[in-house]
Amino acid sequence: MDPLTIEPRNTSNTTDMHTEHTDGGSTEKDSDKKESSFIGEVFKFAVLALIIVIPFRLFIAQPFIVSGASMEPTFATGEYLIVDQITYRLEEPKRGDIVIFRYPNDPSKFFIKRIIGLPGEVVQLANGTTTIIDPATQEETTLDEEYLVKDKTDDHLTITLSSDEYFVMGDNRSASSDSRKWGPVQRDKIVGRALIRLLPVNTFDVFPGAYNFSATETDNTNV
Repeated sequence: MDPLTIEPRNTSNTTDMHTEHTDGGSTEKDSDKKESSFIGEVFKFAVLALIIVIPFRLFIAQPFIVSGASMEPTFATGEYLIVDQITYRLEEPKRGDIVIFRYPNDPSKFFIKRIIGLPGEVVQLANGTTTIIDPATQEETTLDEEYLVKDKTDDHLTITLSSDEYFVMGDNRSASSDSRKWGPVQRDKIVGRALIRLLPVNTFDVFPGAYNFSATETDNTNV
């Protein structure tokens, strides 16, 4: 029996044929009503979906696909990420976080990088090392960047961040366009942090690439 059939049709006698014929108008009306009801339900479902999905993507989380080599080997082209957009509404970004942000020179584009320098700090790059300086105490912290598996670049740069700026760099330093080239990222340009690497399935991870500097950074205080 067809699962959509409520009652099987019997065409073996004229009585049934006559009954079907005389009820034809009613059946057509019922069909119209069902079709109208179905369209109405689809419309309501679509509206409900929009009400749920749009705010979710705007304020809570949304998907992004990685493109480019600037974060290799931490991230590769084609990886599918879910980006957490709500955490940074409650707390400030941390050093080591993988963030997605609007490119300062073209806000229509989104970049993915790692936070290296925090607001108010001085970031110093020299001889392949990254040093963070607290301008209030002149305390220097040389970062132990264990996630860098490729050669570090020999950059020489010193920059002081304002109260709403972050210094970001790609893990693949030699192939990354980042704060070394176009400057810091303002706080309001940060969309969120990488929450889940969903695809490919064999690379699934929660907070992919995140790194806790507080446990690894080495302090060298000037006396």
